[in-house]
Amino acid sequence: MARTDAIVLGAGIVGTSIALHLAKRGLSVALIDRAGVGEQTSYGNAGIIEGNTVFLPAFPSDLGALARIALKRASEANYQLSFLPQALPWLLAFRAASRPDRLAETARLIRPLFARAVAEHETLMAEAGAAHYLRKTGWLKVYRSERAFAALKPEFDLAAQFGLPLQALDTAGAQALEPSLKPVFAHAVFWPQAASVSNPLGVTRAYAARFAALGGITLQGDARPLHRVGNRWRVETNEGGIDAPEVVVALGPWAGDLLGALGLKLPLMVKRGYHRHFHAQGNAALTRPVLDAGVGYVITPMEMGLRMTTGVEFAARDANPSPVQFARILPKARELFPLGERADDKTWLGSRPAFPDSRPVIGRAPGLAGLWLAVGHAHWGLTLGPATGRMIAEMMAGEAPFCDPAPYRAERFLR
Repeated sequence: MARTDAIVLGAGIVGTSIALHLAKRGLSVALIDRAGVGEQTSYGNAGIIEGNTVFLPAFPSDLGALARIALKRASEANYQLSFLPQALPWLLAFRAASRPDRLAETARLIRPLFARAVAEHETLMAEAGAAHYLRKTGWLKVYRSERAFAALKPEFDLAAQFGLPLQALDTAGAQALEPSLKPVFAHAVFWPQAASVSNPLGVTRAYAARFAALGGITLQGDARPLHRVGNRWRVETNEGGIDAPEVVVALGPWAGDLLGALGLKLPLMVKRGYHRHFHAQGNAALTRPVLDAGVGYVITPMEMGLRMTTGVEFAARDANPSPVQFARILPKARELFPLGERADDKTWLGSRPAFPDSRPVIGRAPGLAGLWLAVGHAHWGLTLGPATGRMIAEMMAGEAPFCDPAPYRAERFLR
């Protein structure tokens, strides 16, 4: 096989974006995954490019919400009891990172990545012929209670500091944007700088096709036996071994398996999530994603129907599916929007890899020469994939990265 400059492990939206950015800089790159491009976690998201994000998800501070989750009555979160002992250290660290001062600090540290999210996608979409997937129609969040809406003031204040526009709407104002919504909510917020895509798998495959057009190769193989051979890294593929001086780990929820075997222990947790597709009743329609904030689900118009994505489930990555949240969500969803029959015959399950401070790790792997990390993007793999790809490629090429990479270093967990 021809000499390879870099190997990217993981062909989700993050890994594919990295491979494409490296190929754009003239490197010979191999993109390797056990499955097809974009077919794992990157397939099942809500399709939102969240350039508007301010506060990242936090550990519940409301005792009532905690009690509902503990009693397994919550729609926004679920857990498998046998997994809690394993998850407890991560959850305690997540709770510590959810203090108001920490949340504000995290919002500021990660803002440069989110600020580039839409623009970086637009650049790659234009080059990959994928612009037809993009909708720059913002997204809408609806709130059923006065209390939930009043709690948004710190987010609004920080958004103003960041220069992020938003529109606080009453029920009628939200229905002017989405006439098919029913008036079961008191308030809504429209975030115009968010964008969305109609087919996340199609976007990732388009980026992979552009990567191939630039000379990149995509192979199937198992990343876990990655090992050193002299001063190079080697991984086995279905077409034989391949080696390179530099490797990028973008394995999403499987990253911990590889990094642990290499002696690098990072607090990476998976938050599982599900989706189903539905038809709309009659002439009902949506033109943008809608979050029912108090209930904990998103409805997004997709090419394959209206995609409903659940909140989080804490369970082992490979545990059997337990999509009980749909039973809690669907009655509320049908109060809000006239959902019709199912448009698919199976429930999709994926795992979001997350660190307790909700920031990804992007940069060199400590103590492992030639190994780079792009892991832990949590709910924002689609959002941050191209921005991450650009940052990693700039660092690997010796260029000045477009923003300070220090907040994303793995060393923050190894002190």
